Amino acid sequence: MKPGILVINAGSSSIKFAVFRDAAQIEPQLLLKGQMEGLGSDPNFRVKDASGQSVEERDEWPRGSSLDHAGALRYILDWLDECASEVKIGAVGHRVVHGGLSYDRAVQVDEGVIADLERLIPLAPLHQPHNLASIRALAEVAPELPQVACFDTAFHRAQPRVAQLFALPRALLDSGVRRYGFHGLSYEYIARRLPDYMPAGKVVVAHLGSGASLCALQDGRSVESTMGFTAVDGLPMGTRTGALDPGVVLYLLQERGYDARAIEKLLYKESGLLGVSGISNDMRDLLESDDPNAAEAVELFVYHVGKHAAALASALEGLDALVFTAGIGENAAAVRERVCRRLEWLGVRLDPEANRRGGPRISTEASPVSVWVIPTDEERMIALHVRDCLRAA
Repeated sequence: MKPGILVINAGSSSIKFAVFRDAAQIEPQLLLKGQMEGLGSDPNFRVKDASGQSVEERDEWPRGSSLDHAGALRYILDWLDECASEVKIGAVGHRVVHGGLSYDRAVQVDEGVIADLERLIPLAPLHQPHNLASIRALAEVAPELPQVACFDTAFHRAQPRVAQLFALPRALLDSGVRRYGFHGLSYEYIARRLPDYMPAGKVVVAHLGSGASLCALQDGRSVESTMGFTAVDGLPMGTRTGALDPGVVLYLLQERGYDARAIEKLLYKESGLLGVSGISNDMRDLLESDDPNAAEAVELFVYHVGKHAAALASALEGLDALVFTAGIGENAAAVRERVCRRLEWLGVRLDPEANRRGGPRISTEASPVSVWVIPTDEERMIALHVRDCLRAA
């Protein structure tokens, strides 16, 4: 029986998980991916193997079943113990959205770490509470298992100080009101993979999904990103506004009767592609729709991706490559094409047929800026962090 690593990504009513077999000389190998959805209401359980084939599906539960995070994690661990006999789970890694200024790398969890991360809940109200709920629940269900917190902000702590500052009074900056950046686990994985595709250089990575952002990499290190103090900044997203004039928030508070809760709901849940289109937060739905509002939402998204990519190229003082990743970036050829057309002035020359095939290279051989589609793998990055963190300990 080989040692295994369980990776957890917890939401308000779901737990996504992946199981990796740890190996001494190679990267952790994916065995299973699954999810438990409908926590608190009607749970369902799905597991697939590394090739994407279904291994387990369960929708029927005893009458009155209403699993919380602890119950779901207990069920997942019991199922793995019974049905994944080739590995023995020896450690658990958690995706934690915000690590603040204190955590620039993955860390083994203890009570002090949990207390630090609780103080960051106001900075990531949609994610941080659920990330911590799964950590507490697992400590209750399986206290013998070491847990490692892996942060979406940690990769960006290497950015130049000037890229992390707001033009605010120094007392606010020193208290932690500054730009953090997110999607760091995805960008770190892409940075790890870039040498397989191209020489080191100046690269803009577009993590385009329901949550979307861009990151500028210089020789594999983050130097700038579109997300700032919270994960609502930068690009328009599925339901999030992206960058917004703060005067709009003041106007809504002072003139339209919004309170803090209504503002939060507007910024995080009612805006973005959903708000502009009035139809859906899913890019696939919008690309298939003939509604002009859907077309405008797509155009707004593409416009901002192009605009922010150019801004990051300025921060890099040049551009060698553009990388698309995540759900939209990996699968929406039409969005990639429209973004690349906007960046032709920077030296991007798209190969339409390669783009339709999905790459990995989708630019012409003569393109001054190479363009790539590289799948991200945040779960594998977390598994790597767990292995390295516990070995160091």
